[in-house]
Amino acid sequence: MPDIADPRAFLEKLFYAAVTAADPDKALAAHLPEKPKGRTVVIGAGKGAAQMARTFERLWDAPLSGVVVTRYGYAVPCERIEVLEAAHPVPDESGRLAAERLMAAVSGLSEDDLVVALICGGGSALLPAPAGDLTLADEIAVNRALLASGAPISAMNAVRKQVSRIKGGRLAALAHPAKVVSLVVSDIPGDNPALVASGPTIADETTRANALAIIEHYGLDLPDAVMRHLGDGRDEPPLPPDPRFARNEVKLVASAAIALDAAADVARKAGVETIVLSDAIEGEASEVGRQHAAIVAKILQRGLASQEPMLLLSGGETTVTIKGKGKGGRNSEFLLSFACAISGQNGISALAADTDGIDGSEDNAGAFADGTTVSRLAAREKDAAEFLERNDSWSAFAAVDDLFVTGPTGTNVNDFRAILLDPLD
Repeated sequence: MPDIADPRAFLEKLFYAAVTAADPDKALAAHLPEKPKGRTVVIGAGKGAAQMARTFERLWDAPLSGVVVTRYGYAVPCERIEVLEAAHPVPDESGRLAAERLMAAVSGLSEDDLVVALICGGGSALLPAPAGDLTLADEIAVNRALLASGAPISAMNAVRKQVSRIKGGRLAALAHPAKVVSLVVSDIPGDNPALVASGPTIADETTRANALAIIEHYGLDLPDAVMRHLGDGRDEPPLPPDPRFARNEVKLVASAAIALDAAADVARKAGVETIVLSDAIEGEASEVGRQHAAIVAKILQRGLASQEPMLLLSGGETTVTIKGKGKGGRNSEFLLSFACAISGQNGISALAADTDGIDGSEDNAGAFADGTTVSRLAAREKDAAEFLERNDSWSAFAAVDDLFVTGPTGTNVNDFRAILLDPLD
């Protein structure tokens, strides 16, 4: 029987195994494109774009130039690729200027040239480029409304690409006739590369009608200018059959499935029975927390974990419908809901964190929880349910010193959730 002396250290080890599996140094080497006759231009966007750029230029033993944009504080030094920083999750003027730089970088190329697009999660917010008569303020309003709506990331990006000059394959269309090879680190449940960062170099079938249906379904209150733009039926993003995309290639270099499999392998080698529930879980974070607690309860009820430790892993991207004015993110909200549901039970330890190192509005990747979380809050005269009601999960876990802080990880394959059931704990 494996002896897990420190459950939190064990869970942390699994998180880093997952992140390492999605590290650009490992992910990119097997997916390099053929060298072109002409120029190689690198562009990129996302919270791991700078790390991807640094790795790519180290691996590429030929001339190149380029520019990528990442979140403030996520830049790393590159020798041949310029790294810009902008705001995330709400766009800013630096992001607008960065989008202009990326569009300029791919303009005027020939069919002998190659564009390498390094795309990962976070690129939607980092590349604001208002379409038509829209302004940056309009695009910011769209992002704020989407972030507070509880809509899944696929729905959010379906709307975002309809109000942009760069998303939804438009950047690749601008690069024509150059060949575009997109190297994608997926943070999207289901790993559709066209949805990562709203697909600046990859078209999909999403239309204005889809976007309007999403807006109606979630009751989004958007600026009049945005609604007029969506209703005029002009200048929609290109669709996949567009001949400008005929030579382009898309390569998925890392995903939640790959990361979870790596963590599961570490756990199994330690002698822990491991079940990967899913790499594509979506839904309201607090509800997903209760669902995971229900799965744990069923396992314990049936005695499946009565003799040996068992590990449950899951990934994907949950959402939070914001009702309060607290601090936190979807992983800490999931975990606080889970902690409330397992309160008082022994032998349960959990970690939920975003693989990019930032969960929501603060500087933590996520948090730890166990059967004592709620009682430890109560001992400090704090009510876990009240924290959850006002979307203040960060404050709850900060109060009991259970935040999980990693700093930027250099990658982004979405949520990582690990629940350890250990009868010896």
